[in-house]
Amino acid sequence: MQTDNTPQFGCVPPSEIARLAEEAAVGKTKKHPQVTFVLSVLAGIFISLAGMFYTIVTTGAEGLPYGMAKLIGGLSFSMGLMMVVLCGAELFTSNTLLLMGRATRRLNIAQITKNWTLVYIGNMTGSFFMVAMLMAVGQYQGAHGDVGINYMYIANAKMGHTFIQALLLGILCNLVVCLTYWMTLSARSAAGKMFACMLPVAAFLAAGFEHSVANMFLLPMGFLIKSIATPEFWEATGYSADYFSNITIFNMIVMNLIPATIGNIIGGGVMVGLSNWFVHLRERV
Repeated sequence: MQTDNTPQFGCVPPSEIARLAEEAAVGKTKKHPQVTFVLSVLAGIFISLAGMFYTIVTTGAEGLPYGMAKLIGGLSFSMGLMMVVLCGAELFTSNTLLLMGRATRRLNIAQITKNWTLVYIGNMTGSFFMVAMLMAVGQYQGAHGDVGINYMYIANAKMGHTFIQALLLGILCNLVVCLTYWMTLSARSAAGKMFACMLPVAAFLAAGFEHSVANMFLLPMGFLIKSIATPEFWEATGYSADYFSNITIFNMIVMNLIPATIGNIIGGGVMVGLSNWFVHLRERV
């Protein structure tokens, strides 16, 4: 039953989106820590499912034009953000917008740090759970091992960046992701929110930007497949472990997850959150 006079059609205007985003940011810090953690684990699972979907869809896509293969894979991955938005899960990359609450003086650094830490650990827990489940069932052996090869291709490319490259790709990624979240706030229906997720998410996947939570799933998958693959697997696929030389623990953590995470905070919290605070909410402070 409608309880206010807000029209239920069209889209929410930008100034109202900023207010909704601020209220959502403050509300995230008021949830019970156990609730926040469970919702964070679910977000890690949702993004991991999207990463799995992306990997499967792009396996064997070599015959397609490069851009078309990336578009199809990116649209598949958008499922993850749709699930996060519609199911109310807690995703670290979108929670970087909590910086808006600091700018409006409704949140302090301690509250933001506590939320980010809990959500980041929860996202990682959900991602690792999916890695363990998929490795246990041998999902990477699909398509005669080509699925596993694709996981390693993806991980090898992501771990081949320099620290600065991964940082900048992380900034670009969460600029797009938080703009996507911003757009979902403008939609008044589930269908509108889902559509808002599709093209921006496809864009950052197609461009090869770095999403820290997605990488919590994709990088360990590539690392574990390389680590446990049998000689029979390598023989059947025609590859060797030496082909994926970038896949190491050091590259996973130091050359990808750390800079991508820092970049995600800058791209989302600063470029989207604080810029919109400056435009729409600054005069209230």
